[in-house]
Amino acid sequence: MARSRVLVVDDEQDMLDVCADVLRKLPEVELQVETQSQRALERLTHESFDLLLTDVRMPRVAGLDLVRCARQRDPQVAILVFTAYPSVESAVEAMKLGASDYLAKPFLPEELLKVASRLLEARRLRDENQLLERQLERGYGFEEILGTSAGMQGVFETIRRVAEIEADVLIVGETGTGKELVARSIHKRSARKSGRFVPVDCGAIPEDLLESEFFGHERGAFTGAHTRSLGLLEFAHQGTFFLDEIGELSPRLQVKLLRVLQERKIRRVGGRDEIGVDVRVVAATSRNLAEEIKQGRFREDLFYRINVGRIDLPPLRERREDIPLLVEHFVERHAAEMGRQVTGIDPEVVEVLSRYPWPGNVRELQNVLKRALAMCRQAVLSVEDLPDEIVVAAGDKPGAENGGFFYVRGQRIAAFEREYLTSLLRASGGDVSQAARDARTPRGTFYRLLKKHDIDPAAFRNHGESSGGGA
Repeated sequence: MARSRVLVVDDEQDMLDVCADVLRKLPEVELQVETQSQRALERLTHESFDLLLTDVRMPRVAGLDLVRCARQRDPQVAILVFTAYPSVESAVEAMKLGASDYLAKPFLPEELLKVASRLLEARRLRDENQLLERQLERGYGFEEILGTSAGMQGVFETIRRVAEIEADVLIVGETGTGKELVARSIHKRSARKSGRFVPVDCGAIPEDLLESEFFGHERGAFTGAHTRSLGLLEFAHQGTFFLDEIGELSPRLQVKLLRVLQERKIRRVGGRDEIGVDVRVVAATSRNLAEEIKQGRFREDLFYRINVGRIDLPPLRERREDIPLLVEHFVERHAAEMGRQVTGIDPEVVEVLSRYPWPGNVRELQNVLKRALAMCRQAVLSVEDLPDEIVVAAGDKPGAENGGFFYVRGQRIAAFEREYLTSLLRASGGDVSQAARDARTPRGTFYRLLKKHDIDPAAFRNHGESSGGGA
């Protein structure tokens, strides 16, 4: 973790020696002293400090001028002023200029130690709060990992094993399978559970900001960097750093991340000093990283570094026996959250949901049940409450052609949609905008329906009565 940088300025060497002896008792402090206030002013202009301690009366550059400069350059810096000539006016002026506290000389060493410790802790908390405000912590799909299938039982056993070791971990699974939830579970079962779990979505943050988010930056490192900022890796010190969708990282950041994994040190953007970080990295991806390596988009050496402990999450379609359990769990949970008095689930609901292919996996199942609960008006959740597209797709499975209510209903709905769209285009002469207005649907929705049924509007403009490419 980075050491706090402290600058003490006083034209009396004896006072500097006293302050240095006291402040060295603080943990993780890098102490700098200056007897020349002009030199201190230059350093404040070009360097970053966490705490400034300065006398008020000094030749050439007064202490209050240092206060003014320090606050202008870094609004977050903590400032303690002291003077042998205390007065209400000087204290008020110092506070107006941005001083955090004020001590009258002579002061007790314990008093200086107490105030400096308090100011540094307040600075640290401000830095962390700012980072938390920036952090894109996404809500994750569900609060518990559920499943009685053999695939999920294997996942649970692997989580228990990798949680006990300090190795970095790679979680592989399709979108919506619960990769972040697994990462959190590893963290909670590990020796680092008292530390922070810091997630970052590599695909959600613009590349030009990602390096600063990872490593932090010093003041003036780039346009807009008005203050020093902690990075997520530094914030995760003694905890777990979760890299979601690591396959989205650019080659340049892959190199930097590999160096962090090898040396456990970072350098802030615009900084010169290396900062040690004690983190466990858990990475996740929905991509085939072996194929990405072949295509030259992912570094092979980085893959080997993160692929020490590995967990492969099965998609929901490969563990359909877990769907009834998940349905019951989500309905109970979200009905309570939404204030719905749903006391039961029609068995046909589970039948339909068990046949649907779930390309979005557990996250999609959860969202579908939320939509169904929003539409439900009875005490028992029924098939009529499910979105039509789910019911229709559930009927379009191999073997369903031999009968079944849902397959027949899906075929009838598809036939109606095609006939209706064709009639609208025929009436409008292939004018999609006019047809969409006649159907009272957004034009984008109308285009999606045309694509679904493979209907070409141009055919109606050219021939006036063709039914399109899918007829």
